[in-house]
Amino acid sequence: MTTRHVVVDHVLFVVEDLEASRRFYRAALSPLGVEELKTQPDGSLFGRQGLDDFAIFVGEPATTAAHVAFDASDRDTVDAFHRAALENGGRDNGPPGVWVEYSDRYYAAFVHDPDGNNVEAVFHSPEPITGDTPVRRR
Repeated sequence: MTTRHVVVDHVLFVVEDLEASRRFYRAALSPLGVEELKTQPDGSLFGRQGLDDFAIFVGEPATTAAHVAFDASDRDTVDAFHRAALENGGRDNGPPGVWVEYSDRYYAAFVHDPDGNNVEAVFHSPEPITGDTPVRRR
């Protein structure tokens, strides 16, 4: 398995409706083990193990066309991310499945956040994923 190293230290999205975005990200990131670490009147910091790798802050103009992919520990976690995101203001942008244009080991789901950003959860399987798993393509 490939050892991955941090390339980007953190990401910040500017949001239009802070409470709607907080609800969305709290729910969508929870299955991934990413929690809201700190709230401020104008934003929130999210991460794992006390490290704030992702932030949202209210402002203008809102970030509307960015893409961020969050690491998932397994396929069930990707599925849970997708469900939670859709139940909390997200819009489907690609249901869970193997996205073969990236790899036969790339299991992911994509949603649009309340501002239209493409938010993804991805599991990099150590082995090719076969069987009844849906195959997805853009």
